[in-house]
Amino acid sequence: MTTDQKNKAIEVLKEKFSQYNNFYITNTESLTVAQTNKLRSLCYDKSVEMKVAKNTLIVKALQQLDSEKYSGIMDAFHGVTALMFSESPKEPALLISSIRSEFNIDKPLLKAALIGEEIYLGNESLIALRNIKTKNELIGEVIGLLKSPLSRVLSALQNRPEDGSAPQAAAAAESAPDATPATETPETPVAETPVTPAAEAPETSAADATETPAAE
Repeated sequence: MTTDQKNKAIEVLKEKFSQYNNFYITNTESLTVAQTNKLRSLCYDKSVEMKVAKNTLIVKALQQLDSEKYSGIMDAFHGVTALMFSESPKEPALLISSIRSEFNIDKPLLKAALIGEEIYLGNESLIALRNIKTKNELIGEVIGLLKSPLSRVLSALQNRPEDGSAPQAAAAAESAPDATPATETPETPVAETPVTPAAEAPETSAADATETPAAE
């Protein structure tokens, strides 16, 4: 490549790194033509841009953009390098796994990935990358959490009897066992105190009464 060609290639790479917040650094060495074509076809279908470039040009492009930001992935640029750019943080990981599964191989190898500001290093990071939640997935989970209490309230209102009583309370009342009647405590009879009749004074008859003579 001439110097002019190299500079143009660097500018193209800079545009891609600026355009995408997520990119994967992979090694596609040893893939057959059929496997490579399949990978490229999957990338096209999933809106993943795949670009093979020389490591020296990639490093220069990143250094010109922000050497400090990309310093953590500089050691990944060795051997054959294929870059995968995507709006989705997990789509390239899914495509790599799909190729491995379909052809029963351990390639492409993942050397590193930059997802937003987070760096993933090594082939073992592929599982974690596959399980990343996308923005739409997170929004869907939040909406589901917000809808769940509302749906329970609406369901309760729809099942509410016409008399206005709460269905839960009615069901609980129906299923509750009959209350056991309280045992009546026998009343202890109060002992009646006999009434002693008052002694009656003997009646004095008029005939028996002693007449006191009046003083003359």
